[in-house]
Amino acid sequence: MIRAVFPGTFDPIHYGHIDIARRASRLFDEVIVAVYDQPSKILLFPPDTRIELAKLALKPISNIKTMGYSGLTVDFCHQIDAQVIVRGLRVFSDFEYEFRMALANHSLSPDIEVVALITNKDHSFLSGSTVREIAALDGDVSSMVPDYVEKALQDRFLELGSDQNIVPHTSLRD
Repeated sequence: MIRAVFPGTFDPIHYGHIDIARRASRLFDEVIVAVYDQPSKILLFPPDTRIELAKLALKPISNIKTMGYSGLTVDFCHQIDAQVIVRGLRVFSDFEYEFRMALANHSLSPDIEVVALITNKDHSFLSGSTVREIAALDGDVSSMVPDYVEKALQDRFLELGSDQNIVPHTSLRD
């Protein structure tokens, strides 16, 4: 059995993530969507919320499980006996980052392979930060995320109020 890990912060999970996970599920016996709990960036949702939203989004796919994790991704792969890390590539600038990460992971654990899937062109602009910024500005993200993720975004921004500083308003406000 080949088990793959699709790691990320999933803050929030969006249709680009769902597409990569679905496609990976056709390639591997089992896919673990691994929600990282302590990245260096500021997150909108706590780990439990991100895990629950990912579970809801991927529930229809029988060979996908969602778990949280800490530490190095390759260490997590060893803990759950995964042989592959799945990553998604949207634009050319993603390649450089993912290439360096794949080399670093290979240096740490040569037994773990990295497989990159090219995003569907319809999702190439999607990122968690784009979704968060549009939602923070009360924009329509219904074409980017499932309805329960949209609702969670709306609720979270209502909770934070207008003084929130989690989402930097840089590009879409202008």
